[in-house]
Amino acid sequence: MAHLHDPAHFMRQAAVLSQEAIQHYDGGPFGCIIVKDGVVIGKGWNHVIATNDPTAHAEVVAIRDACIKLGTPELVGCELYTSAEPCPMCMAAIYWACIPVVYYSNTKEESARLGYEDSIIYKELSAPLHVRKIKMIHLPDQQATAIFADWAQREGIK
Repeated sequence: MAHLHDPAHFMRQAAVLSQEAIQHYDGGPFGCIIVKDGVVIGKGWNHVIATNDPTAHAEVVAIRDACIKLGTPELVGCELYTSAEPCPMCMAAIYWACIPVVYYSNTKEESARLGYEDSIIYKELSAPLHVRKIKMIHLPDQQATAIFADWAQREGIK
């Protein structure tokens, strides 16, 4: 375990994956690895173009890989290394996966210079629903509400 506590070593691995993304033209120049106890347990690079999946960012791909390998949706005790500061979607996935530490190389400002601009998302998420660019319509449904009630009862939620 020579690299157990060497963040620079793991960041270089993420950078190599970002190079893979552009060599294969799978997506933008983004790579990510997830490490637990000094061992890489998840890898990913941007696959947006290759898969026509706007959610196939390097961090999401690496989280999916690590969760499958560990057999859990929570990556407590892991570290995430990514070639660029995560976008809002990836940050949400990182929070949902309970990853406590993120190392990143390029900043969101550097990503924006390449055309990967996230500021509109941050602005939209903090805006009231009625002024967002995407129309948000609340449409209550009795069955959907009943399913939530069933789940709450099953889980003992009051």
